[in-house]
Amino acid sequence: MKKSDPDTLKRSKEITENYFQFLDKHIADIISGNTDCFLEINQIAEQLFLSHTHLTDTVQKETGNHPCYFYDLKIVDQAKSMLTDTDKSVADIAKTLTYDPSNFSKFFKKFTGKTPGQFRKENKK
Repeated sequence: MKKSDPDTLKRSKEITENYFQFLDKHIADIISGNTDCFLEINQIAEQLFLSHTHLTDTVQKETGNHPCYFYDLKIVDQAKSMLTDTDKSVADIAKTLTYDPSNFSKFFKKFTGKTPGQFRKENKK
């Protein structure tokens, strides 16, 4: 059985960390209005100077999940924060996150089991 090269493992972790840091900054840029659309995974890979396949394979190997899974989770986490910490309407939050309000509700419910309105009602600070 072939042993993994320590440098390869180190680079794999670095790529995964860079991906997560990029997502955090990219989502912050969406929220602040510095950019007006979410990038696709292949565009993110390009920004990180990687191929789409290499980014996907590396993140999946490191975490057990596809990069899209984490992308969606971070968007949902941001939405949860906005729902509990602001008085913005669900429609405004959807628009801030570049979603059509009805698609946003479906997306949010897929991950949380609740509509944004139900989540807000149960978790408002």
